Amino acid sequence: MLTQLWPDLKIVAQCESGADALDAMRRLAPNVAFLDIQMPEISGIDVARAAVGRTNIVFVTAFDEFAVQAFEDGAIDYLLKPVKQDRLRKTIERIRLQPPKDISAVLYALEQRLAEARPPRLRWITAGMGGAVRLVPIEEVVFFQAQDKYTRVVTSKDEAHIRRSLKEILPELDPDIFWQIHRSVIIRVTAVSQVRRNEDGGHVVCIAGKTETLPMASGYVHKFRGM
Repeated sequence: MLTQLWPDLKIVAQCESGADALDAMRRLAPNVAFLDIQMPEISGIDVARAAVGRTNIVFVTAFDEFAVQAFEDGAIDYLLKPVKQDRLRKTIERIRLQPPKDISAVLYALEQRLAEARPPRLRWITAGMGGAVRLVPIEEVVFFQAQDKYTRVVTSKDEAHIRRSLKEILPELDPDIFWQIHRSVIIRVTAVSQVRRNEDGGHVVCIAGKTETLPMASGYVHKFRGM
């Protein structure tokens, strides 16, 4: 649709996750980015925040109630899913000549609205340990890791398995305490003892009291700078 409606536009990247999008934004410095709000690994809001004032942002969303209030109040463009050609044409006409805006206030308002709609915070994990079932307080969990059809729930003393995906768990966790650092890993920030490079040039996270290291996608490294 973009190729048809905006023939002189050069599409420099198409990304499947927030981490990939963040990396592409930093490398390519595009004039405009069409971002989904909910993306794997890093949200579209965080990606947009990293490009404030340098790139025109158009959010693509299925959340009509958020778009109408947060976006229109901030005079920022958005597209509702499924994207319609006429609506995209109007968006292109608006953004093709306008300079990038500072949308920090809009992003903050959007985050607040999304937070209000989130499910209640998770307090306990009902997990299997051997042949028994245990209630694990969320305060004891140091990381979650996707593993085959299960998710590992690891505490400082032991671990268990649950039949819930990281995608299901993440919205129920406090984002100030738990960070997703890889598509297969969510960590408790205060449990991190070290972030270092591995032999391949990537980054891994070390958890206090644990010998194993956890993979970290490149798009998350910035979160640990200055810590």
